[in-house]
Amino acid sequence: MRILIVEDEPEMRELLGQLLEADGYEVETVSDSAGALAAVAVREPDLVLLDVVLGGEDGRDLLHELRLMGNAPAVFLTGRGLEMDRIAGLRMGADDYIVKPFSPGELSARIANVLRRSRATNVQPRQSESSVSFGDLRIDPLTREVERAGELVELTAKEFDLLAFLASSPRQVFSRQQLLQQVWSSCREWQDEATVTEHIRRVRRKIEQDPDHPRWITTVRGVGYRFEPGAGSPIGYDRRRHLVRAS
Repeated sequence: MRILIVEDEPEMRELLGQLLEADGYEVETVSDSAGALAAVAVREPDLVLLDVVLGGEDGRDLLHELRLMGNAPAVFLTGRGLEMDRIAGLRMGADDYIVKPFSPGELSARIANVLRRSRATNVQPRQSESSVSFGDLRIDPLTREVERAGELVELTAKEFDLLAFLASSPRQVFSRQQLLQQVWSSCREWQDEATVTEHIRRVRRKIEQDPDHPRWITTVRGVGYRFEPGAGSPIGYDRRRHLVRAS
């Protein structure tokens, strides 16, 4: 399991890294928002441990940006122990709130609990064992690989889940709220629907020959998105099964 620590104080950053590595986690540490966004885009951590105060930056603003990129659980770490601060953080989408000072045991237990809840809510329907092809686009749910014109397309875990879910029901229109529920196991009360919009943009950029005029994932204005299978029936497609599985 990969944990990203976002903490601007070097000593605290090092301490947190040592504690979590001792628990068996793969740890990456950064000191600011720019580093956090870059790390999440490249490596998609399983959890983000985030200080509320990052020098002159507000960790709550960073949390909003992270929610546009994915749904990795986020735990706030802060010296602000007032109830109103904790409530505000949780309402913004944080999965837990750890107040300094804390014991190593409390940190370990809270991180494990959030990860356990995250795994439980990300369970998806069992996927088909065979790959499906739509023209020159091939989606393989077992290897979680996508190819276009014979070339491997590098997708993040959540990008794959989104594409696979849409492709499992060609031409069916899904609203952003439905996609949040089905792919992210979330809702607009907890996560911005712009998360879906951003992921659609990123998937189009990777699979479409002309992302501004998409062939596969089209927009139904005022409603949402649908996957266009193109001419003919997809090879290996089974409408009764979903392709998505837990990332």
